[in-house]
Amino acid sequence: MTQGLILFAHGARDPRWAAPFAAVAAAVRAARPGLPVRLAFLEFMAPTLPQAGGELVAAGCSHLTVLPMFLGAGGHVRQDLPRLLDELRAAPPGQQVALQPAVGEIDSVVAAMAAAALARLPAAEPAA
Repeated sequence: MTQGLILFAHGARDPRWAAPFAAVAAAVRAARPGLPVRLAFLEFMAPTLPQAGGELVAAGCSHLTVLPMFLGAGGHVRQDLPRLLDELRAAPPGQQVALQPAVGEIDSVVAAMAAAALARLPAAEPAA
């Protein structure tokens, strides 16, 4: 079984919007050089989730992990993503697809965002 990872983001009309997601993909590739990683987008950008999955399957991946790069499981994750996962599983049939929680709902990500927010504040004044 060959593992592949799809980082699934919303997409935007401005291509600069995707830079942070490309940085995440690059960091994952650097940490796991043998792991095939693709970005996929819901709208406005390519590839779509089924297209990215097709690329990974064509590269020999039989097990795909999809990580929604959303802060929470809103309508896109709860409604649009299941339909796209069905498309991904149907063509070609046979690959395993595992869906992970929205990245913003992972405890370590929440902690990292809180730390980033706190790091942007001036130093706390000593208690009197």
